[in-house]
Amino acid sequence: MSTFSIFLVLITIVCFLLIIVIMVQNPKGGGLSSSLGGSTQMGGVQKTTDFLDKSTWTLATILIVLILLSSLSFSGSLSDANSKIINEKDMAAPKSVSPAPVTPGKQAESTKK
Repeated sequence: MSTFSIFLVLITIVCFLLIIVIMVQNPKGGGLSSSLGGSTQMGGVQKTTDFLDKSTWTLATILIVLILLSSLSFSGSLSDANSKIINEKDMAAPKSVSPAPVTPGKQAESTKK
């Protein structure tokens, strides 16, 4: 398994967790924090909102770091020498192919048909 594949799996997991955390929140102050009840519970509503807010920022930061590290895996110190995605042979300038010379006799024969 290449380094990029590992980063791709980690990025997918973090994205899934970030989607869940964002969907639990309600932009108008409701969401999970409003369904937990009043201040009689341990921690209260404010602690739930703080936890969701901190987890959103933490997951977003982890996502950005993973994306930057995955880009380094292509060409930086974490690059995989056997990567099939970027191959140095494919990156070489393509050789131009010149058309085959046509002799006048063969060109006249092909136009008669």
